[in-house]
Amino acid sequence: MNVVIIGCGRVGARIAMSLDQAGHHVSVVDIRSAALRRLPPEFGGKAVIGTGIDEDVLKFAGIEDADAFFAVTNGDNTNLMAAQLAQKRFNTRQVAARVYDPVRAESYRRMGIYTVCPTTTIASLMLDSLSTS
Repeated sequence: MNVVIIGCGRVGARIAMSLDQAGHHVSVVDIRSAALRRLPPEFGGKAVIGTGIDEDVLKFAGIEDADAFFAVTNGDNTNLMAAQLAQKRFNTRQVAARVYDPVRAESYRRMGIYTVCPTTTIASLMLDSLSTS
């Protein structure tokens, strides 16, 4: 599977390494070159410096042949715009975006973008810990 990831923070780097170790072809895009240093030396994929909402950067990363796309920067706007580009412009089959704002996460989920909202997920896990303690 060919996968493009934008955002090379802890989550992006972890997803990239897991998929790379599983034998997938992975490209990671981040605007900060320092962030790409989170990828270990054994990472066999492509590291691209640039913004994930630039079509030329996404093409260089391999979006035109991507089977899956993850948008995991720290910005909801960037993640949602990049996810829409991947889904609508490049017809990427599987697209997921991290969205901190629960209202926006739900809105974009209804528009067909798979969203993960850390705010609601962490709140639920914390509340669950009260009932099991």
